[in-house]
Amino acid sequence: MAAAQANKPAQTPLPTIPDFGGDASVERFTQVLGSIGGRVVWVASPQQLVPVLHQLFPEAERIASPLFASSVAVNAQTPTQVLANVDLAVLPGEIGVAENGAVWLPEANMLHRALPTVTQHLVLVLDHRRIVATMHQAYAQLPGTGGYGAFVAGPSKTADIEQSLVIGAHGARSLVVLLY
Repeated sequence: MAAAQANKPAQTPLPTIPDFGGDASVERFTQVLGSIGGRVVWVASPQQLVPVLHQLFPEAERIASPLFASSVAVNAQTPTQVLANVDLAVLPGEIGVAENGAVWLPEANMLHRALPTVTQHLVLVLDHRRIVATMHQAYAQLPGTGGYGAFVAGPSKTADIEQSLVIGAHGARSLVVLLY
């Protein structure tokens, strides 16, 4: 161990990453998310969430969300058997990325780390003013959002099985981003 520490190279500063600019528009975000199987729906305000959700997911019975009184209580200790039965998870997103349609979802907003991937349908609620153009710009904002999190882009999908696209193969079958 002492030999390894003695041969430690000098620390090299990270390179300066240029500002790549880009299109941070809601239109670009909507178009890219749509191209990967997701969907954007506008709501007038966060208070309109419940009526819009009932319209979009009329058959959802088991709903988990920190944004309103929901039918399934979820926290970090909730057993995965309970999570597996959630029809709809409605979670607040923090940052939208126009170049790839991703939304940053910090652990504090997930209720449980597994919830975004085991729910049948996932809805992320995002302030349209929080859309940035590139992942570089999104990562520049991450130090203030806590530790663990995930960029979520579109519903789960795979084309490994007989080269056929399967949506909802290993995660949420649909992703809707509610912009306000």
